[in-house]
Amino acid sequence: MSSLMALIRERFRFTLWPTLFMIPALIFILGLGVWQLERLVWKTNLIAERSSALAAPATPVPMTLDQARPLDFHRVVATGRFDNAHELYIGAFDGRGVEGFQIVTPLHLEDGHILLVNRGFVPAIRKDPARRAEGQIEGETSVEGILRLAVIPTGWLVPKNQPGDNFWIYVDIPAMTETLKLDNVLPYYVEAGPAPNPGGFPIGGQTRIALPNDHLQYALTWFSFAVTLIVIYLIYHYRRPEQDKPPT
Repeated sequence: MSSLMALIRERFRFTLWPTLFMIPALIFILGLGVWQLERLVWKTNLIAERSSALAAPATPVPMTLDQARPLDFHRVVATGRFDNAHELYIGAFDGRGVEGFQIVTPLHLEDGHILLVNRGFVPAIRKDPARRAEGQIEGETSVEGILRLAVIPTGWLVPKNQPGDNFWIYVDIPAMTETLKLDNVLPYYVEAGPAPNPGGFPIGGQTRIALPNDHLQYALTWFSFAVTLIVIYLIYHYRRPEQDKPPT
């Protein structure tokens, strides 16, 4: 051991500024790797919770936000009448990259409450209800779908909804309620399941079920950066034997 330490002292000449740069950089990179591992655990648990929720039997829609919170991503069923005259349009793309809209329609329940239902996707050429008249269901109907809590995204990069033009980027129940001038709107919404609508539109089953989980890959990438940084640091400070020879 003493000979090894002597060799290290002999062959490595540590310098101040590269060392002062390397230590915080290494701590930062390792921190990012650990953070990705924490995200991996979080995402894995989230996927498991979502899978369990989707596998549970459908239940009647809750009446309050407190009742709805534990049912996020659970299947629910509601019966009522669609208010087709008050559709809302969320800009969207389908899985093939086709531009269009997700159609959100108020569903008037028997007890007087109103449930916002994302009925599914229509291509832009089908935005006009007249071009999908068969799907404008009249009379009492039952809807089975996935309960979703409306989460308003934040950040200056997030585009803003345009209620005046009835063009939405995300679900904002208070703003949508004000735009439609409706009362007794439930504080969550439902994304309709894949059951086909008459005429084929809207196309239900648009809920994003699968979640990307690449955090292990990201963590390994950061740890590899840390190893690379250490190797570069050691190579930089290694003194080869020929460097000890006096010039001839």
